[in-house]
Amino acid sequence: MMIMDRDVAIAAAGAGAAVVRARYGAPLARIQKSAGDFATAADIEAEQAILDVLRAARPDDAVLGEESGRTGADTAERTWLVDPLCGTLNYAARMPLVAVNVALRTGSGTEVAAAADPFAGEVFWTDGNAAHVRRDGVDEQLTPSAESRLVDVNLDPPFPNSPAFRAVRLLANPEFVARFRPRVVSTTLAVTWVAAGRRAAYVTDGHLRDSVHFAAGIALCRAAGCVVTGIHGQPLHTGAGGLLVAADHDTHRALLALIAEQQEAPRTR
Repeated sequence: MMIMDRDVAIAAAGAGAAVVRARYGAPLARIQKSAGDFATAADIEAEQAILDVLRAARPDDAVLGEESGRTGADTAERTWLVDPLCGTLNYAARMPLVAVNVALRTGSGTEVAAAADPFAGEVFWTDGNAAHVRRDGVDEQLTPSAESRLVDVNLDPPFPNSPAFRAVRLLANPEFVARFRPRVVSTTLAVTWVAAGRRAAYVTDGHLRDSVHFAAGIALCRAAGCVVTGIHGQPLHTGAGGLLVAADHDTHRALLALIAEQQEAPRTR
């Protein structure tokens, strides 16, 4: 019997997470990619572990990896998006806040995905119909909730909509602080937490189409029933881009209003 795509994603993310967990705390060589951006040996090894699972289970599919780039036929109708260690800077600083992301892009979009938390022993997954978290082999359906009022704001560059919009300004907005509690986790694990009810929302700038970092988290949030749009409430991956994912419509509307204030009075500094 052929293994289902969701199980391939779960197995691949789990294989990457095992490497990340095993290498944690060990001295790691850094491979510089650009100014302020680097990979470690753990990134490379985790991606290889993921690729081994994908190639064994789906040899005809293409893969787009954070470290290895695109492999497989250009004409492939299915492409796996792989981020072997989201939160490399956290990891290198020995902070266990990271994610291992695997998502499958097909002609109908990205629906199948898995995001593993190597240190909590959790794998968040979706087959496009619903979103679940697996702990110790037991699956629990994810239910978004805004009860925590925690909103994660991504402060990492690039900032394509600056100066009209800068996520950092939300942190100093009195209305934001009065209603929400800001967090800056610096890994897309926080996107997954919106689906799980552990965050009320997540905000980032950037053009995220086919992003190996965000594809899995977005798929999980959509399947869980979150509100998922661009930063101005537009359809995702259109217009100004960015990502605003919220547990409910009320939280989404409130954040859109705060973001709109920046548009009305853009700052240059």
